[in-house]
Amino acid sequence: MPRPELELLAPARDADIGIEAVNHGADAVYIGGPGFGARDKASNDVADIERLARHAHRYGARVFVTMNTILRDDELAPARDQAWALHGAGADVLIVQDMGLLELDLPPIQLHASTQTDIRTPEKARFLQDVGFSQMVLARELSLPQIRAIAAQVDRAVLEFFVHGALCVAYSGQCFISHAMTGRSANRGSCSQECRQPYTVSDAQGRVIAHDKHVLSLKDNDQSANLEALVDAGIRSFKIEGRYKDMATVKNVTAHYRRLIDALLARRGDLRRASSGRSRTSFEPDPAQGYNRGGTDYFVNGRRLDIGAFDSPKHVGRTVGRVLLVAAGHLEVEVDEAATVLNNGDGLTWWDRQGELQGLAVNTATPLGDRRWRLVPQRGEGESVDAMKDLRRDTPLHRHRDMAWERLLARPSAERRIALDLTLAQAMVDGQPGFELALKDEDGHRGVARVAHPHEPARDAARAEAQLKEQLARLGGTLFEARRVRLALAQPWFVPASVLNGLRRDAVAAVEAARAAAWRPLPRAVPVEPPAVYPEDTLSYLANVHNHQAAAFYARHGVRVIASAYESRETLGEVPLMITKHCVRWSLSLCPKQAKGVTGVQGTVRAEPLVLQHGADRYTLRFDCKPCEMHVVGAMQRHVLKALKAEPLTFYRQRPAPAAPLA
Repeated sequence: MPRPELELLAPARDADIGIEAVNHGADAVYIGGPGFGARDKASNDVADIERLARHAHRYGARVFVTMNTILRDDELAPARDQAWALHGAGADVLIVQDMGLLELDLPPIQLHASTQTDIRTPEKARFLQDVGFSQMVLARELSLPQIRAIAAQVDRAVLEFFVHGALCVAYSGQCFISHAMTGRSANRGSCSQECRQPYTVSDAQGRVIAHDKHVLSLKDNDQSANLEALVDAGIRSFKIEGRYKDMATVKNVTAHYRRLIDALLARRGDLRRASSGRSRTSFEPDPAQGYNRGGTDYFVNGRRLDIGAFDSPKHVGRTVGRVLLVAAGHLEVEVDEAATVLNNGDGLTWWDRQGELQGLAVNTATPLGDRRWRLVPQRGEGESVDAMKDLRRDTPLHRHRDMAWERLLARPSAERRIALDLTLAQAMVDGQPGFELALKDEDGHRGVARVAHPHEPARDAARAEAQLKEQLARLGGTLFEARRVRLALAQPWFVPASVLNGLRRDAVAAVEAARAAAWRPLPRAVPVEPPAVYPEDTLSYLANVHNHQAAAFYARHGVRVIASAYESRETLGEVPLMITKHCVRWSLSLCPKQAKGVTGVQGTVRAEPLVLQHGADRYTLRFDCKPCEMHVVGAMQRHVLKALKAEPLTFYRQRPAPAAPLA
């Protein structure tokens, strides 16, 4: 049975962003450690991880550290040492891709399978559960029926799914195009994002089908409308993408999904949240305010036509108005709504006549009345406004940077409080009259404090009772908030504020101590015995085996032929550099399945290869229609191969012959 807890997992580029993710409602935060993370520019010191863990653990939230690159043999020992250091710092989880780590003497820390492990089938998911993974990030491309099929086979591990943020066009872990073109490996944390480049698509006869379009660039993932369906399919951890995202974006998107999940929990008595406390924000969450390429729920509800951000991989922003006048030093615009306010520092965009996105930054914005504004852009030396490309009367303007919004989120914008019940009773303390304050938090942890003080009748009983409750409920400097305040007194007594403050302070400290004493690390899953057998007995370069320990792992689990990773620098020739569920033919309405049943068209459209070209880079698109997948086929660039061959590498198995090319 799937666990009843629902977990909101937020990203963090650094510890400060992680702390704010917790404050805005995250049940867990994932963050890069000093090395071996799949975002090489988002690393953090162990001391910062420890600081984040201390804050998160106060709320029962967890810290997941990414160690999800593939590793060379010489990196295994440093990776092991880092794992032990992170465990000592209070990290709760390691997110990993390389199976070589499972062959090492790791600390007793829970392991989660990264999305880079490419989990698309029940057999793969069951295997990863059986070898010791407690949680796994499923492929973003899965549909609800596919998720249900996996959940039916996974009875001990938690299933995690990306619900928001940028989408990799390839199956995660199955993209080598960056390494082939630039020597920067996505599997080792330094993707060059070749998928966001513009390409010209042509057919076998050389006819151009699409010119300079970003045909491999996808819109951003948004599962806001599908959370309950995902829960019913078996998902229990909702993951927000974005370890390169800024503070404002993480605050905003985390708060958005916190509200959605809380609403779901409120109507579903069979579910509960995975950490403690309630977050209140000083702003209304709105994911459309942050960087985004438009939204799609991808394949969760089946294949959709409109999943691509083909015109531009950039953030266009919301439409705010249109140009009225362009002059040498300024422009005048009319905003669409009277309530729209333009600000100094805003960023505006528009489309030129060639369909390219242009932009400007506002230096000063002055209201003129009647929804009209005078804008003076920031300009380079010698640059005039009327020379800005295709900026003319009636051009629609979009705002992709709202300075008022950014200033709002630059300030403290959320408080997270744990509900607390307080009961004040009269008591004997060391043989003297006194008072006892008993506290119980929402998780059942208790704290008690006592103080000796005379029982002095209050002059105004009703006023004294109200003052006692008000004074006891002042928990603003703590992580608690009063849910109920009860007075178990024979009569309202006069108790000085200084006595109540000290009593409350000691009782709160006792509850915090009880929470800390009850904290338990997540248990490490025990692999099944005898060792589970891997679903296949042959592994190609697609398995990303890059060290001897990873090879030993797969051999121990029944794999007979183990090829080395693409990054091993063996010459492969032309092979699939990217395998994706996204299909250019489908998106351009050139798929045979789309033509089925259409009179005069059926039978005339075939899934023949297409050519993709960007500058000197040229790839073949091949289509495997049975699983409905596209392969981007190409070879490693000679200059890249020459540079990489300067670093020798020992291989442990002979690479098998490449599979036959797809039709």
